[in-house]
Amino acid sequence: MRLTFPLFFLLSLCGLHTLAQQSGKNLITVSGYVREAGSREALIGVNVYVAQRAAGARSVGTTTNTYGFYSMTLPAQDSVRLNFSFVGYGLEERTVGLRQNQTVNVLLTPGKTLTEVTVTSTREADRVSESAQMSQIDVPISQIKKIPTLLGEKDVLKVLQLMPGVQKGSEGQTGVYVRGGGPDQNLIILDDAIVYNANHLFGFFSVFNGDALKSVELTKGGFPARFGGRLSSVIDLNMKEGNKEKLHGEGGIGLISSRLTLEGPLKRRRDSTARSSFLVSGRRTYLDVLARPFITAATKGESVAGYYFYDFNAKVNYDFGPKNKLYLSGYFGRDRFYFREKDQNTNSSGGQSEAGLFWGNSTGTLRWNHLFNEKLFANTSLIFSDYKFQIFSNEESTRSGGQTEVYQLRYNSGIRDFSLKYDLDYYPGPQHSLRFGLLSIYHRFTPSAIVLRDSQKEQFRQAIDNIDVLESGVYAEDLWKPTDQWRINAGMRLSHYWHKNAGYVRPEPRISAAYRLRPSLSLKGSYALMNQYVHLLSNTGIGLPTDLWVPTTDRVKPQQSQQVAVGIAKDFDRSWLGKGVTLTVEGYYKTMANIINYREGASFLLINDPGSAEQVRWEDNVTSGKGWSYGAEFLLQKKVGRFSGWLGYTLSWTQWQFAELNFGKKFFPRYDRRHDMSVVGIYEISPRITLSGTWVYGTGQALTLPIGKYEAMENGYPGGYYSSGTIPPLSRQLANALQVNDYGPKNSFRAEPYHRFDVGIQFHKKMKRHERTWEFSLYNAYNRRNPFFYQLNTKYQGQNQPARTVLQRISVFPVFPSFSYNFTF
Repeated sequence: MRLTFPLFFLLSLCGLHTLAQQSGKNLITVSGYVREAGSREALIGVNVYVAQRAAGARSVGTTTNTYGFYSMTLPAQDSVRLNFSFVGYGLEERTVGLRQNQTVNVLLTPGKTLTEVTVTSTREADRVSESAQMSQIDVPISQIKKIPTLLGEKDVLKVLQLMPGVQKGSEGQTGVYVRGGGPDQNLIILDDAIVYNANHLFGFFSVFNGDALKSVELTKGGFPARFGGRLSSVIDLNMKEGNKEKLHGEGGIGLISSRLTLEGPLKRRRDSTARSSFLVSGRRTYLDVLARPFITAATKGESVAGYYFYDFNAKVNYDFGPKNKLYLSGYFGRDRFYFREKDQNTNSSGGQSEAGLFWGNSTGTLRWNHLFNEKLFANTSLIFSDYKFQIFSNEESTRSGGQTEVYQLRYNSGIRDFSLKYDLDYYPGPQHSLRFGLLSIYHRFTPSAIVLRDSQKEQFRQAIDNIDVLESGVYAEDLWKPTDQWRINAGMRLSHYWHKNAGYVRPEPRISAAYRLRPSLSLKGSYALMNQYVHLLSNTGIGLPTDLWVPTTDRVKPQQSQQVAVGIAKDFDRSWLGKGVTLTVEGYYKTMANIINYREGASFLLINDPGSAEQVRWEDNVTSGKGWSYGAEFLLQKKVGRFSGWLGYTLSWTQWQFAELNFGKKFFPRYDRRHDMSVVGIYEISPRITLSGTWVYGTGQALTLPIGKYEAMENGYPGGYYSSGTIPPLSRQLANALQVNDYGPKNSFRAEPYHRFDVGIQFHKKMKRHERTWEFSLYNAYNRRNPFFYQLNTKYQGQNQPARTVLQRISVFPVFPSFSYNFTF
């Protein structure tokens, strides 16, 4: 019975479109690819529409898919004028005869950023009032590169944090918390491959190098049926394909890292256009090199410590002709923190110790595009994703008697995926665009594995066996335009999950609709049900690499959310800010079930007494609960012109409830913020100078802090058990008493409000064959001492005066200048 409704729904959709195709005897299809002039890079989301239409006739238009393909079916006629429009590019017009099916490939020229007439925002994809989709944000990569950030490192995730509905974690970190969801509830995909830990430097930078990216899109509600597996958001990133016309490069040198990207053609046709192209992009920090002299001097050469990260992107593609294209892309990144020192123990004659922390991601995607005909486009993807995390410690010493003692510790965790994905885009008529497909992921989880070896004890190994599960989904969705006023995107996803002791089949209905009240004003609404079968266990709540990915099992149920959103969307063709200004106001309500958290006092390491053979499973350390999130969001945005940027504001509430936490009472999670505001402005003073700035404000985080201290007694006496049986004097008891913190309700303390101002200026200089840019910026320009964490300290007031316990605020980032040198050729 659970399968009846979704299967009937999918069959009904297929039957509807078959009928539409059969009834369209006098229809002509225009299809093709839209690419960027100068590089032949496929453009995503380009608006293609009929420029003129008869009075009373419906507007007809479509958009290009992820690979730049479009298809539009029109009534047969002598000719029609088509417009191709995309933000940041000049408008392209084509007159096309409609007596037979036509293939029209178009090259769009990047617009002049200082000329608002050239860079226009015209229809459908550019106008939020005419799109059925809501709760979706895309930021041009060119705009991301102009926004000032910490240490001058441009970061797509930190820019997304500046959007309404997206909360940040601790200061400077890339954690993304969308509409009350945790960091594990974001589906982050790079060229169809899932990225499980998207952080470098313990969360201060993301793994995504903006020079290698073509597009970034955030969906936080009204999810299309093609996306699944997470509750709160989809962050869809696509890498560039590589320049097909000439060798092109760009790079930069900053305070802590440098980067370089190269792209160009590989093989040309007889008409001098390339059949294939490549892209390689690398980045590495040199913190270890910069810190080495200071560590050597401080330890007199006895210790070595360092940290570095690197990432590498690569992509190649081959064009077999109009109907087949092949893409191979991959990402490889690692973080490494290490420490080594010589043994300084006077009781030993020599030895050394070392410790380290490693983590990293690897992804690979092989995609095949096939065009069956002018109405049916297919993509098949084979996907690999691997995330690994390891802590190790080695100690070796040689005693004076020649005896060697060895101590070794290893802790490993990770998740590895093999996926198959098949998608079809079908364009049966002018009122319908259908997408359907399937996805199957084979997960292998390594929740925890500990190996401890001590020469003075027996070797001890505590491990949890690998867990293999299968997660799948089949979907269908239809973008339907029944009238000029209505835009509806309706779909159904059927998700399936298999574990050796549990299985689930769950339908996930989705719908998003827009009703146009006026030519530039729409009322929108959406509903989405989502299921999530993977979970992230975190002691900190800020998305560190030590967090543990675990699957749904017979004891841990899948997470589920339902979200309803309503709002308005307004386009301003003329305003005091110029053209291309959009306004969206949305309200949402979301419920979450079966979210998990650690029990009080539990740890991800799961280390027991090495002398015990007892094994503790991670399920024994977790508890499940539910959550609620609701609020309102405001976004005024301008993407084009000399002045661009946005103003965003969020008013929201998020609450959790766990039977085994906070005595079963509701509490605010750490990242709940009542108010969150961001102002971003970019002004191109001249072709040579660009000025930018951001100001952010947010309510303080919800934290659990001690409300007092008291003296505790262990085993009947302060400080421990006295085997002699003799009770020590009272003065000695008090001196050895344990200091114990007394905590109040969970997350009942609010940190101080967070706010800061960043400013940057770029100086551009175009040479004959290349362009160079110097950038100077100030992070936290007015030196706001924002709290990073709090601690209790004892403050002594003088002789014969009682000591006071005070709460001390610890700030990490004062005003911080940075500079970088960037170049393109």
